[in-house]
Amino acid sequence: MIGNAFALAARLFTGAQARWIGCAPEPRQRVFFANHTSNLDFVLLWAALPRTIRQKTRPVAAHDYWTKSRIRIALADKIFRAVLIERKRVTRGNNPLAPMLAALAHGESLIIFPEGGRSLTGELGAFKSGIFHLAKAQPATEFIPVFIDNLNRVLPKGEVLPIPIVCSVSFGAPMLLQPGEEKLAFLQRARDAVIALHAT
Repeated sequence: MIGNAFALAARLFTGAQARWIGCAPEPRQRVFFANHTSNLDFVLLWAALPRTIRQKTRPVAAHDYWTKSRIRIALADKIFRAVLIERKRVTRGNNPLAPMLAALAHGESLIIFPEGGRSLTGELGAFKSGIFHLAKAQPATEFIPVFIDNLNRVLPKGEVLPIPIVCSVSFGAPMLLQPGEEKLAFLQRARDAVIALHAT
């Protein structure tokens, strides 16, 4: 109930419009991967999903950011059910892939940002290898490219108070790792799929 109210508030505040261009909002296991320019990225993408899909979808987020205060911890745990991963001091014991694979093994979908960090320029950066390893471990899972437009203007890096601006969330065609496809080829194909949505 609280999660639904939070999602509605996020959509109303940003004027977010979900654009299902290459696929339909179907209740199947998927990994949504998107560009990253704002701390609100996963909130808006999560909120743009239909309720039945949102309930089975968990955003992947940085442990160091979402554990800085009790409010953030409560939001990450109770509202978003976020999969918190280590991004600064990665070891074998806290491998970021492990909690993501565990969530997928339980039949849940994920929201990820393959750039690893927020873009300061708005340009899509190079994708890190994590998305490839996820696809390799889950070859039957659909990977959905997503482009989030204008959200970096709602909450620019370094700002605390958001500014109401109309945003859009565009969902592209599903991707699967092809047999024998190399890491660099898959990463480039995935990145190109997100960029292509920017032009639609």
